[in-house]
Amino acid sequence: MASTDRFGYEWAKYDQILPAHEGQFLMWVTPLTAVDFKNKRVLDAGCGMGRNSYWACHYGAREVVAFDYDKRSVTAALKTLAKFPQASVRYESIYDINYQNEFDIVFSIGVIHHLVDPEKAILNLYRALCPGGRLLLWVYGDMHKHKIRLINLVRLVLSRMPVALVHFLTYFISVPFYLYLKVFPQRSDYLKLLKTFSFLHVHAIAFDQLIPQVAHYWSRAEIEVLLRVLPPEHESLISPIRGYSWSVLITKPL
Repeated sequence: MASTDRFGYEWAKYDQILPAHEGQFLMWVTPLTAVDFKNKRVLDAGCGMGRNSYWACHYGAREVVAFDYDKRSVTAALKTLAKFPQASVRYESIYDINYQNEFDIVFSIGVIHHLVDPEKAILNLYRALCPGGRLLLWVYGDMHKHKIRLINLVRLVLSRMPVALVHFLTYFISVPFYLYLKVFPQRSDYLKLLKTFSFLHVHAIAFDQLIPQVAHYWSRAEIEVLLRVLPPEHESLISPIRGYSWSVLITKPL
């Protein structure tokens, strides 16, 4: 769980809700919308500092259970969600959870693509759904292979360094990248989105890309293969997000 430990450092450092986080959440959970969370029981798998659970609570979820497998992340999430009486935060591994037919919505945002065994995690999350429930996964896409090769090359080196050092070295990437975003017109939807973010947010995103030791960038076909672990009667909808990632909505039959 080395990557989990590194993400724990991230969420202990970046534990504030930013205005742009709401728009990101709604983008990631497409085709779900804010109204889909009202009065629902929700499970947030790999909650980090709890910012996605925050919006589920804000939209009126009846209960939100968030979990992560790093104690610093859990501490940050407890702080983030402290004002919501319907929220609870647990220290659990996605591989070991044992929820059965409990939740209307399960989401895992930015987690599955960092796992050594994503199939086991997906099956565990699917089991947690009540009949008719929906599982939303947001994962990296392979749309820009030349950029991915560059990121992977940099990550190959930095992901093995002490995480605090990586945080410092990330400034040598995030500062010129932020200036590039602000000075030059952007064509891609994703870079147009990043252009609207604060420097702190852009730096956190760059840091997040560089710390994990496992990062998969999947094609639609590869996602379809991953979903074969599920019972054949499930329904799935795979949607491209901003030309760089996928939202995967899986519905459990009644």
